[in-house]
Amino acid sequence: MRIKSKSIFYSTLLLLPAIVLLLAVNIVTAQTTAGISTQTEVAKASESKAGNLSAANTPVFTDYRGVRIGMSAEEVRSKLDRLKDAGPGQDFFVFSEHESAQIYYDEDKKVTAISVDYFGDKSKAPSSNAVLGVDLQAKQDGSMYQLNRYPEAGYWVSYNRTAGDNPIVTVTMQKI
Repeated sequence: MRIKSKSIFYSTLLLLPAIVLLLAVNIVTAQTTAGISTQTEVAKASESKAGNLSAANTPVFTDYRGVRIGMSAEEVRSKLDRLKDAGPGQDFFVFSEHESAQIYYDEDKKVTAISVDYFGDKSKAPSSNAVLGVDLQAKQDGSMYQLNRYPEAGYWVSYNRTAGDNPIVTVTMQKI
């Protein structure tokens, strides 16, 4: 009887790799077939939305008080008043106790980044929809964050809202 159970055991051991191989081939075939249909569906969806793709990747927030990425420091200073501190690589503007902005420049004195801070509920900070084109879902603590890249425009835009009763909203755009 022992000899028979040993031979069954060894036969099963020999068949096990063949069974595993057969299952693996079936799984790979199923995934490949599913992948092909999924890729086809994605391609069809992309083709049907081709006109909307460029519109969807167009930034909503293109300037701050008329200041854009690539402007000269001279142009910025002529557009914005209330310059608090000027430097070779950065200007700091204070518009009220609820709003300030920092403008960053490269070595050619061209704007590379704009960062605006809105302090507290009375700041009249823009909504995420006004900045990013989408309504962000606040976390449990009330904070929000999202960064959208716009390679065709050459910059990214982020929206950041802190938690708490007196939130700080920071809107930043920076050259890519």
